[in-house]
Amino acid sequence: MAENSLHTPVMLDRTLELLAPALERPGAVLVDATLGLGGHADAFLARFPELVFVGLDRDPHALQLAGERLAPYGERVHLVHTVYDRIAEVLDELDMSSVAGVLFDLGVSSMQLDQVERGFSYSKDAPLDMRMDDTSELTAARVLAEYDEASLRRIFYEYGEEKLAPRYASRIVRERVVTPLTSSAQLVELLHAATPAALQRAGHPAKRVFQALRIEVNQELAVLERAMPAALDALEVGGRIVVLAYQSLEDRIVKRELTARSTSSAPRGLPVELPEHRPEFKLLVRGAELASETEKASNSRSTPVRLRAAERLKAAA
Repeated sequence: MAENSLHTPVMLDRTLELLAPALERPGAVLVDATLGLGGHADAFLARFPELVFVGLDRDPHALQLAGERLAPYGERVHLVHTVYDRIAEVLDELDMSSVAGVLFDLGVSSMQLDQVERGFSYSKDAPLDMRMDDTSELTAARVLAEYDEASLRRIFYEYGEEKLAPRYASRIVRERVVTPLTSSAQLVELLHAATPAALQRAGHPAKRVFQALRIEVNQELAVLERAMPAALDALEVGGRIVVLAYQSLEDRIVKRELTARSTSSAPRGLPVELPEHRPEFKLLVRGAELASETEKASNSRSTPVRLRAAERLKAAA
């Protein structure tokens, strides 16, 4: 498992610290909704010898490698090939009514970035794929070939927060008539050519477009919007959730859901908060917590991370 050893889990110690109070009872269930190579999973299973672990991932290659890594833990581990918005269905299939902890480590994994042929990186030439699950049908090349100009403009705006979205969408539609866009190098060259010289110094012109395409191909934001309430609903009283997000669009969804569920529903001006108005959850960190400077220096993937966490206080009404 040499490949696993090259990938250091982000904010591992802090994640363990936040989830530990919910996982200390025998038979506690932890769901890792974004298993990846199993770095977080390995640490939790080693730390809590009676923990039952459920790992979800849409990438069959990651599941295979994580399965090899976690094999020593035997029947304590349940790995499922699925998208994480199916958390409720998976728990039902495993006959688990509730869980003690949920962990999300969002975004593209280190393994997916490192496998050039997956097409996630704009710095290396590869087919325009970008599928986290290579058994699914939609690829970045299909998006660029089949979406109309308005749709391309929308996803570059919404998922990449790209100010030059109209310019890029127009150039793509014009150029694809002559030459289909099938490789990352082709797309990068097109974006460079379409970017005014004065703006090229503001950052790589492909970064936000590649992010937008990846989000569209994998429906990441739509999946997260469904997954967050499902994960919170699955937690038992005293259960905890930790979410690691790496870009503002993800973090906005997480913040919105956690804030809504940790806010009293009592009408303003009520002298006493009735039990039925008390929030279901309490936040465990103030705002979004960042990685330490020491971790950023040793693990560059932790640089953009925003951590949020919450604990269930009461059962749903």
